[in-house]
Amino acid sequence: MTDVNEARAGKVAVVDEVRERLSSTEAVVLTEYRGLDVPALAELRRALRDAGGEYKIYKNTLVRFAVQELGLDLEDLLIGPTAMAFVGEREDGTAGDAVSVARALREFAKDHESLLIKGGLLDGKRLGAEEIDALAQIAPREVLLAQLAGAMAAPMQQFAGLLQALPQNMAYALKALIEERGGVVAPADADAADAAGGDDDAADADAADGAETEVADADAAADEVPAEVADADKTEEAADEAAAEETDAEADAEAEDTEEG
Repeated sequence: MTDVNEARAGKVAVVDEVRERLSSTEAVVLTEYRGLDVPALAELRRALRDAGGEYKIYKNTLVRFAVQELGLDLEDLLIGPTAMAFVGEREDGTAGDAVSVARALREFAKDHESLLIKGGLLDGKRLGAEEIDALAQIAPREVLLAQLAGAMAAPMQQFAGLLQALPQNMAYALKALIEERGGVVAPADADAADAAGGDDDAADADAADGAETEVADADAAADEVPAEVADADKTEEAADEAAAEETDAEADAEAEDTEEG
C-alpha cells in the first residue's frame, strides 16, 4: 500500500512538473526519439543545453494529464516514445530562445534520421513540424540585434556625412552667388563706388536744400501779401476819413451861409 501511494505521489509530482514547465516556457518542441541510443541522446541533450534548451522524457499518460489541465492542443502528438525540448536557460545564465532550440534540433536531425520533430508550441500557439523547421532557419538573436543596430546606425552615419559636407556646400553656394552677381568687387572699385555714391548723396543734398529754399521764399512771399493788403486797407481808411471831413466842412459852410441870408 505504501508503494502504491509513493508511486501515485511520484506521478502527481511529474504531472505538476510538466504543467509548470509548459506554463512557464516560451516554447516546447515534441520529438520522437525512437532509434536513438544513449550516446546519441546525451549528445542531443548537450546540444540543446548549449542552445538554452532542456530535453526531458516523460510518460505520455502523465504529460496528457498536464496538457488536459492546461487546455493545450498537444494530445495528438503524445503517441510513441516522446521527448520534449523546453526553452530554458543556458549554462552561462543567459536565456535561451525558441529559434536556437529549433535550430539545434534541426542540425541534430540532419545527422540522426531517427530523431523526428512532431510539432510544438510557441507562446501558446500550436506549431507544426514545417513551422518549427522554418523557425530554425531564422537568424540568431545576436545576428538580428546586430542587423537592427546597423540599420539604426546607418541614418546616423548619413546625418554625420551631411553635417561634414555642410561647410563645403555653403562655400560652393557662396561662390555661385558671387559669380552670378558679377564677381567680387576689388578695393579700388569699391572706393570708386563709394565716391560715386558720395557724389550722388551730395547732389541729393543740394536738391533738398534748393527745395527747402523755395519753400522758405514762398512762405516769405505769403507773409508779405497780408502786409500789402493791410497797407491798402489803411490808405483806403485815410481817404474815407478825409472825404468825411471835407463833407462835414462843406455842410458847416452851407449852414453859415443860410444863417446870414
